[in-house]
Amino acid sequence: RRGYRALEAGIAGLLFVVVIAFALQTFFAKPDAASVLEGLFIPKIDGMDSVLLATGILGATVMPHAIYLHSALTQRRVVGKTDSERKKIFRFETIDILIAMVIAGAINASMLIVAAALFFKNGLYVEDLDVAYQQFGHYIGPASAILFGIGLLAAGLSSSSVGTLSGDIIMQGFIRYRIPLYLRRFITIIPPMIIIISGVNATEALVWSQVVLSFGIAFALVPLIMFTSNKRLMGALTNRKWVTALAWLIAVLVIALNLFVIYDSFR
Repeated sequence: RRGYRALEAGIAGLLFVVVIAFALQTFFAKPDAASVLEGLFIPKIDGMDSVLLATGILGATVMPHAIYLHSALTQRRVVGKTDSERKKIFRFETIDILIAMVIAGAINASMLIVAAALFFKNGLYVEDLDVAYQQFGHYIGPASAILFGIGLLAAGLSSSSVGTLSGDIIMQGFIRYRIPLYLRRFITIIPPMIIIISGVNATEALVWSQVVLSFGIAFALVPLIMFTSNKRLMGALTNRKWVTALAWLIAVLVIALNLFVIYDSFR
């Protein structure tokens, strides 16, 4: 009702809360800097659980539905009349996306760093969020546990808002139908309520929801590569050949990872 600017400001505020919460968690956990750097540049996969977690982190970082949302929010905001103006807008968009990816990646990395420095180091195998909350309070203090809860709450509210609006925009684009506001809110509530009522482990459901997001990357990435490589559509902003080749390579790797997860899950 108040336009997209208010929504963007709200999501940015929630994201700021998440960043502060997990930055403080990382500080309190006091991870070993050498081990963190080694893990960042030399990733290790230890069994299928690691593959599943990596797939979930990929989905949580990229969030394929956000690609549609970002395009919808920016396509009519600033319209370049000449090729030079369009290239200038494109440069700013590139910076915007890079910042968003770095922040999302840093948040996910901080969760792994904290888990390794606090839980794994002490020989704990934590599978549930409520157990993690209790252990934060035990090893660091009540303030850390509260920060963990606030960070998760802000992340959940932000993700729900982005997902709901993305669904509305995608519906408008594909079937030319706009979902009423209150119906959108009702539909958004249904999946988590089903999970809660059915007694499914919330943490496991959260991980699998991110894995499903990873499965959706191909449905956003493949059309994106095709469109941005089409000179008739993109004009002066058409992808360079090396960019297209790199994009297809990444798409193939993501699809292969998803197919491997599906194969192993039903094996």
